[in-house]
Amino acid sequence: MEEKDRKVVITGMGIWSCLGTSLKEVRQSLYDGKSGIVFAPERKEMGFQSGLTAHVPMPELKGKVDRAHRVFMPEEAQYAYMATVDALNMAMIDEEYMEHHDVGLLYGNDSSADAVVKSVDTMRNKKSTHLVGSGAIFQSMNSTVTMNLGCLFKLRGINMTVSAACASGSHAIGLGSLLIKMGLQDCIVCGGAQEVNPFSIGSFDGIGAFSKREDEPEKASRPFDINRDGLVPGGGAATVIIESEESAKRRGAPIIAEVLGYGFSANGDHISAPNVEGPKKSLQMALKQAMIRKDQIGYINAHATSTHVGDTNEAKAIYSVFGKEMPPVTSTKGQTGHEMWMAGASEIIYSILMMKSHFIGANLNFEQGDEDTCKLNIPAKRLDNQNFDIFLSNSFGFGGTNSTLVIKNREDNWEATGEEEEN
Repeated sequence: MEEKDRKVVITGMGIWSCLGTSLKEVRQSLYDGKSGIVFAPERKEMGFQSGLTAHVPMPELKGKVDRAHRVFMPEEAQYAYMATVDALNMAMIDEEYMEHHDVGLLYGNDSSADAVVKSVDTMRNKKSTHLVGSGAIFQSMNSTVTMNLGCLFKLRGINMTVSAACASGSHAIGLGSLLIKMGLQDCIVCGGAQEVNPFSIGSFDGIGAFSKREDEPEKASRPFDINRDGLVPGGGAATVIIESEESAKRRGAPIIAEVLGYGFSANGDHISAPNVEGPKKSLQMALKQAMIRKDQIGYINAHATSTHVGDTNEAKAIYSVFGKEMPPVTSTKGQTGHEMWMAGASEIIYSILMMKSHFIGANLNFEQGDEDTCKLNIPAKRLDNQNFDIFLSNSFGFGGTNSTLVIKNREDNWEATGEEEEN
């Protein structure tokens, strides 16, 4: 088999989300249509226009990570650590394997605001750089997640942060799949992480990007709905282990799914306002790379963040590609809010969990479409008995960066994950 023909499979998944901190919890939340959105009054006290946020629990790392290393880990690295432990366990990758093989690391992250703010506050208030602390530099760099995970798990393959706004997690998986197809790596830890603290998203609030529907937090994120009034910030971390099929079979690892295609593009346009042609190009490229027909796609997990322009233009792009051959389309952001740098990875996991359990969760809070979104096949209620084997997932970001992944179901050894029971 030529290197370019190598199949890229998913062998492990882990997640730390507002929908749960295990695959079982998250799948049940998706099935039940549970919202992870809450109202945080402390944000209003800070001067936020919107006090809405996803609620993500902080991990307890005592007993898991040495105190000497915990000082290097900001919030998002802690989420990523927990997700990666579970993903590696599912993939049956242990310390001995990582010691003798060059396992890579590509993780999406595009901020570490809380650590930067704390360092600057210390310098201003104490008039001393010495008091900032030895861990501050490692917490405040954009590459903090890959720095920490690489050292904690002793990963010796490629080590790089993918910083591509809200497409970061998706691009990490896509780029990793290319490296494996080229034969440059056999196994890569991929994913995305997003801090949830108010400092990380204050500037978004400042430009009025967030929903103001504070009286009903669980109804605030309304992807594709005509009455959407802005996104809700979320976060956490999601890790996906990808490797060559040969590597997975050699190890006897569970083969959960296969990365069939990766499409990407740039809008080359406005820095914040999305267009139609960029996302359309990403969709078309992913389908071409996957070498499948569009009618083989059984589900589309949309980027749709609950903003007017973004949802409208994505709807136009999807319709222009699929037309009347439209599979069900939902945005899980109705439940999670916008998980930003994490979203491209977490939504792959959400979609796989639904695919494995034969349902498509409702597009939460979708009541009526507008002129463009009504052209899509958007289920307002959960669809049961959905036996789809291939799905497509979109992720778009500020600056006009676009990423689309096409994922195929694989049944090989799924029972080995311990997550096989259906709802």
